[in-house]
Amino acid sequence: SDLLEVHTRLGAGLLESVYEECLCHELALRGLGFRRQVSLPIEYKGTRLDLFLPGSLIVEIKSVERLLPLHQAQLITYLKLTGTPIGLLINFNVVHLKQGIRRLHFLEGEMTLAIPCFLPSSVPPCEKDIWSIR
Repeated sequence: SDLLEVHTRLGAGLLESVYEECLCHELALRGLGFRRQVSLPIEYKGTRLDLFLPGSLIVEIKSVERLLPLHQAQLITYLKLTGTPIGLLINFNVVHLKQGIRRLHFLEGEMTLAIPCFLPSSVPPCEKDIWSIR
């Protein structure tokens, strides 16, 4: 997957912006439509989505010692404000990338956390291959 490719090549401990840049490069190589640093409908203190695949997925990139409840709350807010059903919270500052991924579903007003991160069959095959970690 593209996530694993970026993590394997760069390793842990870099700035979030570096991982975002490299992940965007990989997505562009695949010809996927995505938007980067998207402003939310409510503009407050520069709140922006790291990566947005309109109508299907939000990716929030972190490079922190450990994911905190605040990081998850941030992604939940983004999912609710945009009506996007799936969000990935990715912490690149881990030895094994699987340890740094949290997938959230926001369906019919209910939020669920799915670990490990495998996308549902409703995600188109091309996107599923990119985001799933095996």
